[in-house]
Amino acid sequence: MSVSVLSPSRLLGDVSGILQAASLLILLLLLIKAAQLYLHRQWLLKALQQFPCPPSHWLFGHIQEFQHDQELQRIQERVKTFPSACPHWLWGGKVRVQLYDPDYMKVILGRSDPKSHGSYRFLAPWIGIEQQIRGHHYHDLIPKSNPHPFLMLVQTFLRLSFFHFMSQFSPDILGFTFILHLPTTLFNLYLTNDTIYSLTSAGRWTHRACQLAHQHTDQVIQLRKKEGELEKIKRKRHLDFLDILLLAKMENGSILSDKDLRAEVDTFMFEGHDTTASGISWILYALATHPKHQERCREEIHSLLGDGASITWNHLDQMPYTTMCIKEALRLYPPVPGIGRELSTPVTFSDGRSLPKGMKIQVPMCPTTWEAPESVDTSQFIVPAWPRNCIGKQFAMNELKVATALTLLRFELLPDPTRIPIPIARLVLKSKNGIHLRLRRLPNPCEDKDQL
Repeated sequence: MSVSVLSPSRLLGDVSGILQAASLLILLLLLIKAAQLYLHRQWLLKALQQFPCPPSHWLFGHIQEFQHDQELQRIQERVKTFPSACPHWLWGGKVRVQLYDPDYMKVILGRSDPKSHGSYRFLAPWIGIEQQIRGHHYHDLIPKSNPHPFLMLVQTFLRLSFFHFMSQFSPDILGFTFILHLPTTLFNLYLTNDTIYSLTSAGRWTHRACQLAHQHTDQVIQLRKKEGELEKIKRKRHLDFLDILLLAKMENGSILSDKDLRAEVDTFMFEGHDTTASGISWILYALATHPKHQERCREEIHSLLGDGASITWNHLDQMPYTTMCIKEALRLYPPVPGIGRELSTPVTFSDGRSLPKGMKIQVPMCPTTWEAPESVDTSQFIVPAWPRNCIGKQFAMNELKVATALTLLRFELLPDPTRIPIPIARLVLKSKNGIHLRLRRLPNPCEDKDQL
């Protein structure tokens, strides 16, 4: 009877052989991946040969050119050299074509291409990628018997405890977490990887913020879904946004899951807060820097509310000049500085240049796309009817009108020449150094009457 004993040298040899095989396998996989990236980059270079751009690094693209907080300035500089379109290489095989020509934009915005993942992907942990890339057809869910869609939206914010929700989190946590860290994530080669980003302090902070937001939204949904509540909802004359979602059914007849409900509510919270907050801020700044337009708006509003009465729904349609100034301010300072699309089919522009399927497009909402971008012309803001439209557009416009009207009725807006705002591109347009205005209180008509 013999007993075989593995010698240490033989054991080490076996381990060494396994390591060598693993190393060769990893090397082979890396070579395959490198070959795929190389071929993909060559395909992109060939597809974009009709669109010149500044020299880019083969790995880091144009990251050095687009330094932090300088995106808008670089875009405006590029428009002068590349007036129609220009590829923007993010890194390696990642590129998006920025469109500057209005005719190019009309072609893309007139199509039904899906949104490109791009920056939207970083919102997925909070509001879900489907809500940003695809979205639901809300107009098919709203009952035609509801004659007050605007009141329905107002009820939405009240019933979802919007202001209570906002007061529980500091601006650095709710929503702004993603806005503040998004540029760093987009232009950092390593942070675009979800695993690496989750290990950073910003990634952990974002995760905690998502948990806080989800917990509150889940509580609101569960409270509405309590036994007996759904029956009350069915008997209501006017349904709010969450009521409709709770009663809605998918194409297969199933109701929305709690996860889907939460994603829709979180989306509505985010889209209805940051964009309007940005819009109101920049509108007031634009009026402060153009006192003649500000005074004309004030005269129009005073003619409607000169007796100090509250604003009614009818008033909102009786301030045409104020509305034009609001839209002109939105042109100069668009709350959403850019939108993205991913071509579902090839596209050919009017000048014969074309882009293949799968190409990512960015449409920066910069004022340089207009004939006289820096001049203020309240009659030039015309919005065509695109296939996509914001479900909260009318609600947001009424918010802007009310905030502008009540502010101008009570205050004269003056700019602070020592602190001129510096626009920076985030998910919404922000100012690097804040928006600082000086307010001069105007005499209250009602107080004057009392004194007489």
